[in-house]
Amino acid sequence: MKWPLAKFEEVALPGKGAIVSGPFGSNIGSRFFVEEGVPVIRGNNLTFGERRFIDDGFVYLTEEKALEFKNCQAVAGDLVFTAAGTIGQVGIIPSETRFDRYIISNKQLRVRCDQTKVRPLFLFLWFTTEHMRQHLINQNRGCSIPLINLGTLRNLPVPLPPLEVQESIAGIVSAYDELMENNRRRMGLLEESARLLYREWFVRLRFPGHEHAGLTNGLPEGWERKPLAALCESVDYGYTASAEQEEVGPKFLRITDIVLDFIDWPTVPHCPIEDDRLEKFRLREGDIVIARTGATVGYAKRMHKRHPDAVFASYLVRLRLKPEADNLMVGVFVESEDFKSYVQSRVGGAAQPNANARVLAGAEILVPPPRIQRDFREFVEPLIDQREVLQWQNQKLRAARNLLLPRLMSGEIAV
Repeated sequence: MKWPLAKFEEVALPGKGAIVSGPFGSNIGSRFFVEEGVPVIRGNNLTFGERRFIDDGFVYLTEEKALEFKNCQAVAGDLVFTAAGTIGQVGIIPSETRFDRYIISNKQLRVRCDQTKVRPLFLFLWFTTEHMRQHLINQNRGCSIPLINLGTLRNLPVPLPPLEVQESIAGIVSAYDELMENNRRRMGLLEESARLLYREWFVRLRFPGHEHAGLTNGLPEGWERKPLAALCESVDYGYTASAEQEEVGPKFLRITDIVLDFIDWPTVPHCPIEDDRLEKFRLREGDIVIARTGATVGYAKRMHKRHPDAVFASYLVRLRLKPEADNLMVGVFVESEDFKSYVQSRVGGAAQPNANARVLAGAEILVPPPRIQRDFREFVEPLIDQREVLQWQNQKLRAARNLLLPRLMSGEIAV
């Protein structure tokens, strides 16, 4: 069954404040940000549909400053779109959030729907379909930076099945989303458990038997402080791929892929690399990749057991550890906030922060005796393995969801 179509503006609330763009750039720059207050939604809070809304990682405005942007507020039920940069990102403000209102950034658009005509969650799901994501990308009005404007948004097509059908579709898809969200929470708890154990043993030095360990130069006997480079077999820069990527070859891991909580392998593009160069840039289990440029310099990920065949991009640095070094212990260290802070305090470059391989591999890590390393792995490896299983389950759930969603939206499957 084909549902009737309407323009997006026809299902928005009447009035000028229903479809708005963010504040003018100079009015909401970093000089106005404070430690706490009214949160500003930015690109890191939106996804391509993997999450409804990431309610974390904000910058803030004072109450007084936020009142200047009253028309740019986003509240429960509002849809938020990226207008500049990563076109196709969308979010919906849930009914239960950390804050009662948000301010959209200068690179975003916000829509407030007329719920007598359309359910916001149904619309959010519509805009996460591959068809509509590609349609949005095709509306690009920018040159060097992809752009869409209010006119583009107002004219986007939306299907209008009966409200009860919209609610049924949203309910079916929500069952998948809730399972994935529960898995993400469990994955986060497992990660946090590993980080807390690392901090307890290797920062606070409350490892098993610490009560009886003597100290030498402030360190327990048998412990050493070493730069990461001393634990590495090699420290390498990544592969520079052509601008056009194809659906062939190994996965091509980029900075944008490792700054997420977990690498979302199905969304990572392929790289048609020459066979004679593949082995040089291929990632193995235990390899660690670190972002060396941009605002996310210092972000890192360790390759785990289930990762697909992959190579890494030129803006990443790979640490390949020596066989005797425990890559799991080092992986927990480099994924920590302490490591990011170390790197970000030593970056060069004015407009674009940069850290070379020497800086990244120069971070010092406490290396305990082999027995302590083995004990740490015994505790932590099951946590990491369980987290990988949950991540794999989420990839399967998302694939099933993404197959089902367009068929529900088109009316091919009756509800």
